[in-house]
Amino acid sequence: MRAETKSKLAAISTATLTTVLFKRGLRNTFIAGIHRINPAPNQPNMVGPAYTLRYIPAREDLDHLGVFEDRSHPQRKGVEECPTGAVFVIDSRRNPSAASAGNILITRLWKRGVEGIVTDGGFRDTPEIADLPFPAYHAAPSAPTNLIKHHAIDLNVPIGCGEVPVYPGDILVGDNEGVAVIPSAIADKIANEAFEQTVFEDFVQEKVTEGRGIFGLYPPGPEAREEFATWRKANKR
Repeated sequence: MRAETKSKLAAISTATLTTVLFKRGLRNTFIAGIHRINPAPNQPNMVGPAYTLRYIPAREDLDHLGVFEDRSHPQRKGVEECPTGAVFVIDSRRNPSAASAGNILITRLWKRGVEGIVTDGGFRDTPEIADLPFPAYHAAPSAPTNLIKHHAIDLNVPIGCGEVPVYPGDILVGDNEGVAVIPSAIADKIANEAFEQTVFEDFVQEKVTEGRGIFGLYPPGPEAREEFATWRKANKR
């Protein structure tokens, strides 16, 4: 991902991104049912390529505490191999009844320079995670260990997270509303188009706050387009 693309995506809302993706025919791009544990007002978005972990349902003869001694265990291996700047994304089958990970593993990801972590399940140790300066998105707190419900099976394969397809390398953008998924092949174009839309919507927001009606403004008519061009130049946007 280009540095310019990351910089633009860091300042664009998931609402705007999903609209721009919809213009290109992509409807299922927002991971539903999750939220950020530690909201960060006025901070840049989480932005990074997906590195994925897939869970299947646990089975008692395979999932016991002894498996964590195996350095090839996908959950533990993934935490140590997720690239710097990536987003660790977990397919937990939308099941938050056992934790997808906890504070120790999430702290390790933070210290390794990972951009953030996302699951459609739940995390444990959420009071501690809430104190980390590290984006962490989940569906609900869950104290039980992952082994009760989840069997870690694959790393860096296509997954579903919150019913959204996520392929390794797709660009994830997270703000305080949620997480959007951008196919990697069009990330630069989406960033540029969404950046332009954000500038226009800032203009619209200012005018609506002043008391303007939306007709002829949003979407814009010829007069509003001319006014926007003047506003943009004056505000150096």
